[in-house]
Amino acid sequence: MRCHVRTIGTAGARPSSFGNLWSDLRQGQGVLPANISGRWNQYHGLVTGPSPAAVSGSSRTVSPFAPADVLAPRIGAAIEAAFGAEYAGVDPLLRPSQFADLQANVALSLAKKVGAKPRDVAEKIVAALDVSDLASSVEISGPGFINLTLSPGWLSGAATSMAGDERLGVPRQERQIVPIDYSAPNVAKEMHAGHLRTTVVGDSLARTLEHLGHQVIRQNHIGDWGTPFGMLIEHLLDVGETSDEATLLEVDPNSFYQHAREKFDSDPAFADRARGRVVKLQAGDAPTLAVWNRLVGLSKVYFNRIYSALDVTLTDGDLAGESMYNDQLQAVCDELEDRGIAVISDGALCVFLPGYTGREGKPVPLIVRKSDGGYGYGTTDLATVKYRVQQLHANRILYVIGSPQSLHLNMVWDTARAAGWLPDDVEVVHVQIGNVLGSDRKMLRTRSGNPLRLMGLVDEANTVARKVIDEARPDLDEAIRAEIAPQIGVGAIKYADLSVAHDTEYVLDLERMVSLTGNTGPYLQYAAARIHSIFRNAGMAPDAATAPIVVAEAAERDLVLALLQFGSTVALVGDALEPHRLAGYLFELAQAFSSFYEKCPVLKADDAAVRDSRLALSALTLRVLTQGLELLGIRSPERM
Repeated sequence: MRCHVRTIGTAGARPSSFGNLWSDLRQGQGVLPANISGRWNQYHGLVTGPSPAAVSGSSRTVSPFAPADVLAPRIGAAIEAAFGAEYAGVDPLLRPSQFADLQANVALSLAKKVGAKPRDVAEKIVAALDVSDLASSVEISGPGFINLTLSPGWLSGAATSMAGDERLGVPRQERQIVPIDYSAPNVAKEMHAGHLRTTVVGDSLARTLEHLGHQVIRQNHIGDWGTPFGMLIEHLLDVGETSDEATLLEVDPNSFYQHAREKFDSDPAFADRARGRVVKLQAGDAPTLAVWNRLVGLSKVYFNRIYSALDVTLTDGDLAGESMYNDQLQAVCDELEDRGIAVISDGALCVFLPGYTGREGKPVPLIVRKSDGGYGYGTTDLATVKYRVQQLHANRILYVIGSPQSLHLNMVWDTARAAGWLPDDVEVVHVQIGNVLGSDRKMLRTRSGNPLRLMGLVDEANTVARKVIDEARPDLDEAIRAEIAPQIGVGAIKYADLSVAHDTEYVLDLERMVSLTGNTGPYLQYAAARIHSIFRNAGMAPDAATAPIVVAEAAERDLVLALLQFGSTVALVGDALEPHRLAGYLFELAQAFSSFYEKCPVLKADDAAVRDSRLALSALTLRVLTQGLELLGIRSPERM
């Protein structure tokens, strides 16, 4: 058995959400694209690579309301009854169907094993199948596909039960300790648009895994150590720790950094003092450390402004910067050298791992101590792995960082494994982060060529959102429009980021992102706000709508089928670590509600029982939309 290592990144084209593939299959486009390798995991959608159960070492959790999760054990029992105990646990291969709600394709895979024609296998399974309480019809089509159509009665009961469940069908998984490394800005430097994705994706994964029952330990691995700090400390001493220049660190850290850099490049005496200050810092000189702490403290104010504006859950208590591991670096090097894992090469202490070579076949080393005695990022990252395993007792460690870091991370993990610091039962995952591009499809930058400031992007999104809401709802009070504009602007940014696979690039287009139509955050927020409006007009609170849900119309059926997938979708995000699947699900749920709202009068229903049922169905939809958006880190205004 080896340590579980996953790199979640591009492996050919992928669907934007499981729901889109589900829709394609239901419309008869039942062939997966040739460049997508994977499988349908019941109603979870396409899952690439090894199964979540195989990766995490635990069985996949099921939702009590997802039709596939309910039907799978019934079909499994029928297979065992028809062909014997040796076939217990066979996957029924359930997937959406263009002919019914679900299709079991297990007969085709079993035929050769049992020595019978697929259709004969299907007939035996159906003969032993007891789903009279779930399905209104079970039919065999083609060579042996088993098509199951869920009964209106079961759908009604499942939706009513889901409405009574405080978790909305989201399962509690077996608890794991999961450190998540994300955001990681640098002290005294501006956070730019490139920090958006790691921060937003990491925060959504943290929220989701916590909701699934895991102990998430947020690890904000800030850059708070290194040679530039000699220059920064000297500059802070020159200008004064309480000066206006010092307060730039709270609002415009790049200016402070640039002023220090200009002095370092133009003033030899300042440069000499800065180099001497680095020596004092690394030696633990108390006065120097005090100024360094002040420098970090001022930067924290800036970080927290960004995190507050983005509505992410990171706090000062989650900081785990490079400096945290300083006193462990020498021991890391000593142990690697003593055990023969690291060797001296050209004066540096290096680890040469099998399989890591350059273009000419030369070995590529992981440098753990430079020839001048300094330590590199690899050393700190090794100490980080050791700490997270031995001190935090991690079961699963997520690194939500840029795709280019994949080689470095794998070298660190392989070294840690060789040293015995990364045991077989700990999973490490690189959640790869793609780039945010400008309209020219190049890295997003300002007109001057500098990286776009993240705070500037947030401010611009909020400005555009205010314009949109002013034009769409001039009747709303000024105070309400002022309150919801940032929720819409930030929600638009976050949803645009989370609605695409985290390892892919996307073009940032604020006008499109803030639109109230299309696959956008504001569209989902508006869907929730519209449901709130229904209840205001009804003169009742949504949580008062507790009548039994009765499925009678096609639009009601489609909406309930979508709602019942919520729990399994959230579980999939926790397994596959892909928030875009939840985003895609919520978009399709909002579309299903829009169709229901147009075709099925709620407040003007034909009779009171139908009205009450549709109010309950609307309230359930609101809860799912609100909970789903919360897991993405997006607020749901009650008015839009």
